[in-house]
Amino acid sequence: MIDIKLIRENRDLVKENIKKKFQDEKLPLVDDVFELDKKVREVQVKVDGLKAEKNKLSGQIGLLMRDGKKEEAGKIREEITKSAGEIAKLEGEQAELRSLIKDKMLVIPQIMDESVPIGKDDSENVELEKIGDPIVPDYEIPYHADIINKVNGLDKEAAGRTSGEGFYYLMGDIARLHEAVLAYARDFMIDNGFTYAIPPFMIHGDVVTGVMSFPEMEAMMYKIEGEDLYLIGTSEHSMIGKYKGQIIKDNELPINITSYSPCFRKEGGAHGLEERGLYRVHQFEKQEMIVICEPEESMDWYDKMLNLTVEFFRSLDIPVRKLECCSGDLADLKVKSCDVEAWSPRQQKYFEVGSCSTLGDAQARRLGIRKKGEKGTYYLHTLNNTVIATPRGLIALIENNYQEDGSIKIPKALQPYMGGKEIIK
Repeated sequence: MIDIKLIRENRDLVKENIKKKFQDEKLPLVDDVFELDKKVREVQVKVDGLKAEKNKLSGQIGLLMRDGKKEEAGKIREEITKSAGEIAKLEGEQAELRSLIKDKMLVIPQIMDESVPIGKDDSENVELEKIGDPIVPDYEIPYHADIINKVNGLDKEAAGRTSGEGFYYLMGDIARLHEAVLAYARDFMIDNGFTYAIPPFMIHGDVVTGVMSFPEMEAMMYKIEGEDLYLIGTSEHSMIGKYKGQIIKDNELPINITSYSPCFRKEGGAHGLEERGLYRVHQFEKQEMIVICEPEESMDWYDKMLNLTVEFFRSLDIPVRKLECCSGDLADLKVKSCDVEAWSPRQQKYFEVGSCSTLGDAQARRLGIRKKGEKGTYYLHTLNNTVIATPRGLIALIENNYQEDGSIKIPKALQPYMGGKEIIK
């Protein structure tokens, strides 16, 4: 959510930002908010005048009572009562106007960073860099589900019976490899100075609307029937929500946390679920990193976090590339975002395994995450980035370490988490 001062003082900037995101249908919202905000302030002037007059009249009652003028005092009390009713009516009108403003402001996108490339959709995202050699072996690499099935590591049929499409059982060495990757990701982030956390896996609705846009919420979140609780789609939701309504002290900044959680997503929309494989499923696990920092430090943290994910995948011998999201592919709360994509030797192309984003003060403004300092009380900046999400990251690991004889080589970094095992046969 942007600062309403931008709409008061620079509507053209807000409109230009909307145009760059190819969301022209939202342009009328800017003028709507401007007019509603003007009405709120006009009502406030009336309320302030009535309250001042009411206070003045209240001061007269004591003097009249002292002088024995009870009848005059009674008339003034009637005026005060009438004035109080008018004030209450105006404040109710003001509350309705503010509610309308908030609903519209939640839909107006965050101002993007100037460096974001302009494009209509993800087909116009921009490759920034490739790291590692994308090798294609001279033998065929099967579909990942077939590789895992050969080592008795996957059972989607049974999961279909217990839970339906989009769920899975991981078994044996594959299940162990899955957990090894997450354990290694945890230690990798701790070694890089992040505090480890395990958050709640359910959050209230006001936290959901604080960390994401309504369309994202509808497409992603599972709601617990009859309760104000949602299953999280990523631990970022819980971890940013942890600081809801808080004034952060100077010695607590920056807050840099790496958090583990299971994640639950509807995966609705055009992408759908993957019937045989594990690329798009309802349930997965993830190691995340989040940062809350001073506004002037957020872009430095963005670069640092993005490079940490690249370093993590390279430590597992997985080639990756950075793909910057263009304006039309940038979620409304984000200032700037870059996907990390892993090389698929089977498909001979890259696919998304994580995303690094800075949201400026959008989430902080929605949730009331602030700092009181020499320049007054102000909103902090929030960032998030995927270390690894499994099983999608597991797919990249398996494909890039698949051997001609059908075995899976275990990277050295993971061998201590696999009891010293070097290969899965």
